[in-house]
Amino acid sequence: MEIVRSLLPIAIAGGGVISVIKRLEYQHKQGTLGKKKIKNAQNLLDSLIPMGMLFGGFIGVFLGMFSSISPLTSVSLGIGLGYLSGYFAYEVYTKNGESSP
Repeated sequence: MEIVRSLLPIAIAGGGVISVIKRLEYQHKQGTLGKKKIKNAQNLLDSLIPMGMLFGGFIGVFLGMFSSISPLTSVSLGIGLGYLSGYFAYEVYTKNGESSP
């Protein structure tokens, strides 16, 4: 039962990651991926998802240290939720045009 409790958050986060990857693959095939004219804006756009994962991982580590939740559970859910929030930030920033975030 402990193995199931440890692997379930990884499966949940993995499902979110796969759905985001499939969505980005679909956008790539349609030619609607976010593109910015300014190089710094494009660099920021390209790094939003990894930054979301990093922040989610940090939050998961701190949550695991200071609560009764298993560290594996908190870190895997933190990274998965950070990945999703990075993707949503990517979508919002793509639709904002050339303005800064």
